[in-house]
Amino acid sequence: MLVFVVAGLVVAGVSYWHSYTDARAAAASPSVFAGYVDVTATPRYAFEQPVNENAKSVVLSFIVADAKDGCTPSWGTFYSLDGAGSELDLDRRIARLRQLGGNVAVSFGGLSNKELATACTDDSKLKDAYSSVIDRYELTSIDLDIEGAALADATSIARQAKAVAALQKDRAAAGEQLSVWLTLPVAPTGLTTEGAAAVKQMLAAGLDLAGVNIMTMDYSDSRLPGQSMLQASIAAAEATHSQLDQTYRAANQELGAQTLWRKIGLTPMIGQNDIVADVFSLADAQGLHDFAAEKGIGRMSLWSLNRDAECGPNYPTLTVVSDACSGVSQGGTLFSTVLGASIDGKSTTAPSQAPPTGSTTAAPVVDDPATSPYPIWSPNAAYVKDDRTVWQGNVYEAKWWTKNNVPNDPLAAGTTAPWTLIGPVLPSDRPKPEVTLPAGTYPQWSASTVYRKGDRVMFDQHAFEAKWWVQTQGPEAALQGSADTAWERLSNEEIMKLIPGIPQS
Repeated sequence: MLVFVVAGLVVAGVSYWHSYTDARAAAASPSVFAGYVDVTATPRYAFEQPVNENAKSVVLSFIVADAKDGCTPSWGTFYSLDGAGSELDLDRRIARLRQLGGNVAVSFGGLSNKELATACTDDSKLKDAYSSVIDRYELTSIDLDIEGAALADATSIARQAKAVAALQKDRAAAGEQLSVWLTLPVAPTGLTTEGAAAVKQMLAAGLDLAGVNIMTMDYSDSRLPGQSMLQASIAAAEATHSQLDQTYRAANQELGAQTLWRKIGLTPMIGQNDIVADVFSLADAQGLHDFAAEKGIGRMSLWSLNRDAECGPNYPTLTVVSDACSGVSQGGTLFSTVLGASIDGKSTTAPSQAPPTGSTTAAPVVDDPATSPYPIWSPNAAYVKDDRTVWQGNVYEAKWWTKNNVPNDPLAAGTTAPWTLIGPVLPSDRPKPEVTLPAGTYPQWSASTVYRKGDRVMFDQHAFEAKWWVQTQGPEAALQGSADTAWERLSNEEIMKLIPGIPQS
């Protein structure tokens, strides 16, 4: 009898120890909330101006292969990294979010276009392509989104796993972190056969996965009759948990139940999904949040922060997915508020953007014309809509005509402020060339002249083009940013295209 008692105590002790170590391991990886942002979607989403605390951590999407050079990364094939920096001001906006204590990750892949590993077959160039993105944006976390045709391409997944694992090891050797999440499609029954195989390939390549983020969306026929979006998402999470348990055991990595939940991320598509019958409501969001909190899910996301708004009355067909609104009634409540509530995402601000230590009163930054990308603000200059200026180390953009309004006025707020803070002056910034229009480039505007669509004139050292037939109405309103005026101001870029070789200063 004593033998059985002792044996029982040993089993109980071992079980307790496993539970204790599992809980400690899970606690070492805090849960995070990070919403996806579609970088190239229009209208542009201002992630650098977070709508709430839950929107301070973002996953910028998607880096894919350039359409002409498969080993060169691009943003959705629309922008090179440099192009996104100049045309979208992406680097500055990332720096601004980090100034506010936010976190930035980048997602590679997605459903559209070609992921780098599917287009680039040179291992060395592929590794360099990933590295160029990670280095440029000073990333400590990336997301590998594999879906569609890429998920069936085991050869490209192997290339991707090899390249990213090598980068992760390089950074670990240098004392730097690179957290890697694998994002995969899912059904209520769990990962697809191809998705489960992708996880195995990543582990076999030696990649230390932060976790597997499942896309709890677009279930279509895999959702059972009467099964709600919430029920389908919970079923998918529980099935994935079981699958990962088996996968890690097969890879000789035995993880406890709590640690495995930390290895799972959930990403619903808020509101109307691509499948007409699949609609994820705010009630579903609350239920999924509660499930995630109970289980200790490692990551909660949503697709996408761009869409976290109720559609306006001019958007007629809510069953057609919009890039800019959810398609469901939100009543002023944000999905990011519900899904991200009380999920503790800790800041991993890049070192170069870390706030200064020591005194809380910093001396004003002295702006240097030699390193400022735009003219330094002057109280004597008049600025018009979209004009940019530099003031005390930051770049500002004018909302309308303004003069003698200091950009960082602490009393100007919201709609009353004539300036929008874009972000800090970056170490790589240099002055942008200013176009100087020689006298006589275009005729001076005259109130007595009849102008037709396409006619160009000079006014107050700026060039304007007529949008329709006009007489007597001058371009002043266009300078102040009015959209109703007959005149459109030509930008520096437009003028340089129209007049090649025009003097720049």
